[in-house]
Amino acid sequence: MSQLLTDLVEITGTDGVLAGEDVHSRAVGIWRPQGIEAAAIVRPRTTEEVSEILKLCHAHGQTVVAHGGRTGLVEGADTVQSDLILSLERMNQIEDVDVVNRTMTLQAGVLLQSAQEEAEKHGLLYPLDIGARGSCTIGGNIATNAGGNRVFRYGMTRDMVLGTEAVLADGTVLSSMNEMIKNNAGYDLKQLFIGTEGSLGIVTRAVLRLRELPRSQETALVAAESFDKMPLILKHMDACLGGTLSAFEVMWNDFYRLVTTPPAKQRPPISQEYPMYVLIEAMGGDAEGDKRRLEDALAEAVEQGLAVDAAVAQNEAQRNQFWAMRDDVEQIFQYDPVFIYDVSLQVPHMERYVAAVRSNLAQKFGSHELFTFGHMGDGNLHFAVSAGQDESAHHDVNLCVYEPLRPIGGSVSAEHGVGLEKRPYLDISRNQTEISIMRVLKRALDPKGILNPGKVFAS
Repeated sequence: MSQLLTDLVEITGTDGVLAGEDVHSRAVGIWRPQGIEAAAIVRPRTTEEVSEILKLCHAHGQTVVAHGGRTGLVEGADTVQSDLILSLERMNQIEDVDVVNRTMTLQAGVLLQSAQEEAEKHGLLYPLDIGARGSCTIGGNIATNAGGNRVFRYGMTRDMVLGTEAVLADGTVLSSMNEMIKNNAGYDLKQLFIGTEGSLGIVTRAVLRLRELPRSQETALVAAESFDKMPLILKHMDACLGGTLSAFEVMWNDFYRLVTTPPAKQRPPISQEYPMYVLIEAMGGDAEGDKRRLEDALAEAVEQGLAVDAAVAQNEAQRNQFWAMRDDVEQIFQYDPVFIYDVSLQVPHMERYVAAVRSNLAQKFGSHELFTFGHMGDGNLHFAVSAGQDESAHHDVNLCVYEPLRPIGGSVSAEHGVGLEKRPYLDISRNQTEISIMRVLKRALDPKGILNPGKVFAS
């Protein structure tokens, strides 16, 4: 390893390679304060340097794990002492914003929030938005096919990436920096690297699709007496808002109380007594007309018995308060142990599925806490579960949450990825033929198995 580190310094310079305490002093990830275990961290500045690094590692059979902002929740970037970390933190340049073509070309280490802010300077919008916007990177978003709050309108990361530049395990640079929305000339090779967790290649640059910056942003919190009203409210609001509905964030009473009761900083905009709540956002082009349209739609929802209460944000400060409430997921750490889940299923199955999870937890553990929320408009639910005495309960809680997905064709991962944590449950969501083809792709692009080994499925 010492000779390998010497060779890496030749590629990146002395400040490009970290070892010892400079590695261990970094936290493994968000909400996981333990120090990283790895042989070293190498920090290239260019695609060419990444290529040289991977050529060297390929020749030595050295395992490599790419790091972005380390905000993932499924152990997708975990390492062991023998691994080399390739951090994209110094590849943080926004290269170009094309206002006419509405694209942004940038390196993979750019923070999501930086990309959002740069787009806004040009009167444009990069629609991807997640709670970790200030620390996650574009490369990490691509590697996990990140979703977030606006998938209902704009789609997943996959729908916002026009082109990528990626480096394969042997150092081959595959540049597919397409800048067009339509390009059906052969295989769309960028898809090999979107959502594959750095296991087939490391994305170093990308071309993102931007949209026009909305002229209005209207936000409301709505309460309902039962879950069966939620799909009806969704259909009603989507029809009334004329294509501007951008977010539909459902919160069960347990989660709403958690994030609006001290020590949480936000106070409840409407009563905590209702069973269901939804945070609704519409982004349009007519500030006065869009607000009136939202208020009229909400009034109709109340008149039709779909909703029982609602609050509309009157200014930017109130809108931010509504979203701060939804994003205050860290309140779950009032409980210990706590386990976090991200699943996907068809909306008609949601109520019965949540009831099945709650029943499973009660039968297995008796006393427990279950907090439920999510992006209902795109079929994505999140759970935070506190059950058992310690981490040893994790597997049993997993079974309570994941097994009810099997008969309804649900997914154990809506947007977080698989990593190490969900690997044992992949067969719930993918059949053996699918998994076999995944392995064929892995062997073809990474025959020595050096890229993010053990993630998605066992090496």
